[in-house]
Amino acid sequence: MIRVLICDDQDVVTEGLRVILGTSPDIEVVGIAHDGAEAVDLVPATRPDVVLMDLKMPGVNGIQATRQIKDHYPGVRVLVLTTYDADEWVFDAIRSGADGYLLKDTPRQDLVAAIKGTFAGATHVDPGVAGKLFDHVAQTSPAAPDTAIVRSLSERELDVLRLLARGLSNADIAKRLFLSEGTVRNYVSAILAKLDVTDRTQAAVLALRYGLVDLSDAGNPPRPA
Repeated sequence: MIRVLICDDQDVVTEGLRVILGTSPDIEVVGIAHDGAEAVDLVPATRPDVVLMDLKMPGVNGIQATRQIKDHYPGVRVLVLTTYDADEWVFDAIRSGADGYLLKDTPRQDLVAAIKGTFAGATHVDPGVAGKLFDHVAQTSPAAPDTAIVRSLSERELDVLRLLARGLSNADIAKRLFLSEGTVRNYVSAILAKLDVTDRTQAAVLALRYGLVDLSDAGNPPRPA
């Protein structure tokens, strides 16, 4: 069962989400917060696996709340669900440690799938938002990879990073690379430490920025370990 905490300042949204998520037998809504401060306070009490986070709220907004949750409860996944796709909101959310970014017009089935995927370790980003993110990365990327970082990553870690950057979960990466899921978890932990980041989304963005990942290699077959 995936435990979900909903954070949104509009009652009609929170109640609608509660009803939508209640149709999935794999998801339990364990709490409702109406601002970022309340969400941060409810995390230790409700022990969610995933926080569904709005961004623009009075008082402590979703960006600030996401940062606090990831700082104090790094095991909790934060999936942004908002109406805002402006560049500054997208980039600030990612920098704050959000594990995914969806817009509120996301179809019901896609929202449920995104929550399940986020819980499993995948990164879900709305296609329109992804375009902004990758355009930003392309504009700010250096011409050559950061050689110091490249040298610190093994060939297998780079394989894992390439798949991680495309949003694959640990289970999917394990299947692609013919590894156990536990081994992939160990590789991901090592990658995060070497890149000096705290979550998969930050690792993917950094990998793209420094030229460590080429998304055009998506069709290349995996190599056995």
